[in-house]
Amino acid sequence: MVFKYPWYNETNKDGDLMLIKFHLPIHINKQVKPLPLATHCPVPGKTCQISGWGSTTSPEVTFPEDLHCTKVTIIPQDQCRRIYPDSITTNMVCAGESRSRADSCQGDSGGPLMCDGRLQGIVSWGPGVCGDPKKPGVYVNLCKYTRWLQETMRRN
Repeated sequence: MVFKYPWYNETNKDGDLMLIKFHLPIHINKQVKPLPLATHCPVPGKTCQISGWGSTTSPEVTFPEDLHCTKVTIIPQDQCRRIYPDSITTNMVCAGESRSRADSCQGDSGGPLMCDGRLQGIVSWGPGVCGDPKKPGVYVNLCKYTRWLQETMRRN
């Protein structure tokens, strides 16, 4: 069963999240573990981790056969707004690396932004070409959706 965030804005991608309820239980093991939600909003300068099966090249697309992970740094909100004028809402957070091409890319959307072992964000969108050190990835800032997430899980 899928629970879409009811106030998703398709134009600016605000509220780009949903919950999925599986019909069968998930078996926890060494490779599959729960990831707790962050209890606070991300701090600029914090090093976090992203992972996914998204493209490892851009603009041409090449998908890996195994899961890839990399570290990114939380970007201050005002800096992110300067990079993407009129595109960043308070419900979004930017993360990237100014000294490398570390980034999320096509195919990573919906994947985790993890900080201190907690789910801090969800891969949402970015510039047309991935890995530009001057253009960080944009993530759903999950601390802004804690109430909706908890209420939706409780009701279902």
